[in-house]
Amino acid sequence: MAKIILTGGGTAGHVTPNIALIPELKKENFDIFYIGTKAGIERKLIEDIQIKYFPITAGKLRRYFDLENFIDVGRILKGFGQSLKIIRKIKPDIIFSKGGFVSTPVVWAARLCKVPIVIHESDITPGLANKLSIPFADKVCYAFPETGKFIQEKKACMTGIPIRKELFNGNTNLGMKMCGFMPGKPILLVMGGSQGSKFINDTVREGLKELLTVFQVCHICGKGAIDNNLHGMKGYKQFEYVTREQPHLFAMSDVVVSRAGATTLFELLALKKPNLIIPLSKRASRGDQILNAKSFEEQGFSYVLQEEDMCLASLLENVIKIYKDRRTIINKMKTSDMSNSTTKVISVIMDLMNSV
Repeated sequence: MAKIILTGGGTAGHVTPNIALIPELKKENFDIFYIGTKAGIERKLIEDIQIKYFPITAGKLRRYFDLENFIDVGRILKGFGQSLKIIRKIKPDIIFSKGGFVSTPVVWAARLCKVPIVIHESDITPGLANKLSIPFADKVCYAFPETGKFIQEKKACMTGIPIRKELFNGNTNLGMKMCGFMPGKPILLVMGGSQGSKFINDTVREGLKELLTVFQVCHICGKGAIDNNLHGMKGYKQFEYVTREQPHLFAMSDVVVSRAGATTLFELLALKKPNLIIPLSKRASRGDQILNAKSFEEQGFSYVLQEEDMCLASLLENVIKIYKDRRTIINKMKTSDMSNSTTKVISVIMDLMNSV
């Protein structure tokens, strides 16, 4: 039986594509292991599906000067040593890295152990962790057409982002039952990413009265962000974070408001969900979500509202316009050839493993 180590963490976007690969890897008779952080979101997600998990120490990679960098160098080196020990114990046939700061020492250790490495980059421009890992990789899968120019041609494989199969099995009626919604009125799903968005939450709640005249609103607001004053409001349902509920909430939704994390964008594309994207501004990120959103907007898959331009009036105007234009957006999404991303990534893994 072939062995594979998956790694990646920090946000759900660095974990869920790995989760999407696991059923297909099992079909290929792989013994699967996972390396992640001790307390990151990836640990619970992976242990919940009963994959053998190895925690390591990880240090944050920063692009700016900070005294914490000196402490984190020690953490990274410790994580590198732990990764070496794990890899030498498991003796994997291949490593698949989804990125995030935990993945870099794993990739370095794999190269030292001469284990073949496949990396996946979700955003248009590689993040710092992947920038430090790509020179050691044999193949680099990527999602957006624009990313190819950042990767050596011999390594580059455009695959899209693996999507969990269970997302396609959502039940509209079950989703509506979870929320207490009634048929006959469109449903708006609002998400702020795996950690939530106070900015989006505040704007949505400020405009609930107006939004509820047009939509029923399902709001995934992030851990600790439930507003208890809004419990029981007709047509409005709050969740902190969802896992098993997510396919059903997607299925029932007519319009989705979301951040522009690449995994979420490709899930919306695969599910053909008309959407309004509000990317993180450059004040809070390296600007990758702005580029992701621009690409989807240019391809006709999304409408985009920049955070600086977002207010109650612009939010209302855009979600109503998207609902009216939903059939045009869905037809555009149907032209995408990214529906078999999981199969493409599995092919890259198998081809590399069989070639060494």
